[in-house]
Amino acid sequence: MYKFLLVIGLVTVFALTAKAQGLGPDTVKSGKSDTTKKASNTAPGSFAPPIKKEKVYHPDSLHSPHKAVMHSLMIPGWGQLYNRSWWKVPIIYGGLGLLVSAVIFNQKNYNENLAIYNYRKQGIAPTPGQPYYATYQLYAQYNVPDASIISQLDGYRRNRDLSYFGILAAWGIQTVEAYIDAKFMHSYTVDNNLGMNMKITPGLINQPVYAQTANTSYIPSIKITFTF
Repeated sequence: MYKFLLVIGLVTVFALTAKAQGLGPDTVKSGKSDTTKKASNTAPGSFAPPIKKEKVYHPDSLHSPHKAVMHSLMIPGWGQLYNRSWWKVPIIYGGLGLLVSAVIFNQKNYNENLAIYNYRKQGIAPTPGQPYYATYQLYAQYNVPDASIISQLDGYRRNRDLSYFGILAAWGIQTVEAYIDAKFMHSYTVDNNLGMNMKITPGLINQPVYAQTANTSYIPSIKITFTF
């Protein structure tokens, strides 16, 4: 009984596969040629849309990834301009601008708290008109302890240093991105001619020794192959 069901299943799979392969290429080819012919012979004013030829982009062997890297190392965004990716430049400078503003903010507050801490350490107070006079009076009004000022100094210094590292990281990332983009333009085809074919093939595979029975040592299988 098992062999009989196995034979019926294989015959059914073979029949469906043969039918699909018999109808696929000829039918698609015939339909495509008919559609193209009708569209090309369509009278003016007809509802049929015009056929547009897709652009094809081939590798540019003269486009240098090394040049893109060197440009980006010298000036952020220059490599992206060399790769004709204009829209990436505002993103790069927007991120770098935020990091630079973070450095300025933390450095300003670090200098201010350091000056106030030095005033307290020396036992003197700034006079009206001197830098940080207003902040010194504000800290004295709310009785801010020296430990809090030291804690703020550590926090502003840490955030400033992290902002510096962020600038270096952003600079490096945009350099790597420029190289990868230039490498694709130099070595690979980027176009709209993308396609995928699928092939289904029935067959038999061996069962493991421990799973074999007296009836049969094979089980039916289906192999699916994708080609791009």
